[in-house]
Amino acid sequence: MELRPLSDHVIIKPIVEEKTVAGIVLPDTAHDQLGRGEVVAVGSGRLLENGTRAQLEVHVGEVVLYAADAGMKVRLENQDYLLLRESDIMAVMAPAKVPA
Repeated sequence: MELRPLSDHVIIKPIVEEKTVAGIVLPDTAHDQLGRGEVVAVGSGRLLENGTRAQLEVHVGEVVLYAADAGMKVRLENQDYLLLRESDIMAVMAPAKVPA
C-alpha cells in the first residue's frame, strides 16, 4: 500500500534516537518539544485563489524538525509515519559539512 499526501501535506518517517552520536542517553523530556524525521512524500502544494499551486519548500529525502504534537500518526506495513501540513515543519536540517 502507498500513501500519497494531498495539497500541502507531507509524510514524515520519524527518526527516534535514544542517544547522541557521542553516546549520551537522552531523557524522555528531550523529545517533548521537537521531533525529527525524514520526508518520504510531499503533496502537490496548496491551491491558491488564482487556481495555481504554491510549491512546497520541503523535498523528499530532507531531514526536518517539527512540533512534537503536530500531525497525525499513521502505521503502514509495520512502520510508523506522521502526516502533517508543511506549516507544522519548523526547519530543514542541512547536511553536515565535511572539513577539507
